[in-house]
Amino acid sequence: MHDVVPMPPVPTLAWRQRATEAVVCHALELQEQGRNVLLAGDPIAAGEVLAAPSADRLDGIAVCLLDVDGDTQAARLLTRGDDPALLVHHLAFADWMRGHAVDPHHRPEVLQTDGWEQMDWERWSAIDDAGDWAMHVLDTSTLTAAAVACELLAWCRRALAGQAPVMRVRS
Repeated sequence: MHDVVPMPPVPTLAWRQRATEAVVCHALELQEQGRNVLLAGDPIAAGEVLAAPSADRLDGIAVCLLDVDGDTQAARLLTRGDDPALLVHHLAFADWMRGHAVDPHHRPEVLQTDGWEQMDWERWSAIDDAGDWAMHVLDTSTLTAAAVACELLAWCRRALAGQAPVMRVRS
């Protein structure tokens, strides 16, 4: 996301949602050229993309959650030098993302409380989890970085070929 908008020293939820809208607008520009956007490495929830003000102009959104079990996540974060005091927050958000992946109505307050007032939360809350809500979850817990890259590339290829779940945004 930092390739599209500058990151503030202390990003907030509202900032992330404004930045998500900027990414959606960028995706719309590329969509007109027949191109796609891959948003990778940023913890943007699918509900935020769907609720972005301009998202209803996207042809569709394919989502792949890179998941990891809690013990492996904690070990990886500590290995890269993250503050151990923040682990509880990382683990809680990852747990929430797992719930969000299977249930679009899972704890909406996580995204809505102190969020950006321009978000169209009704669009997200109207999603029908029986048919409109679909994403791929890739458990990376036992995979090497190279294996994750191979799995993710294969998913990207399937998504581009129309062989992965795609969410359609309705206004």
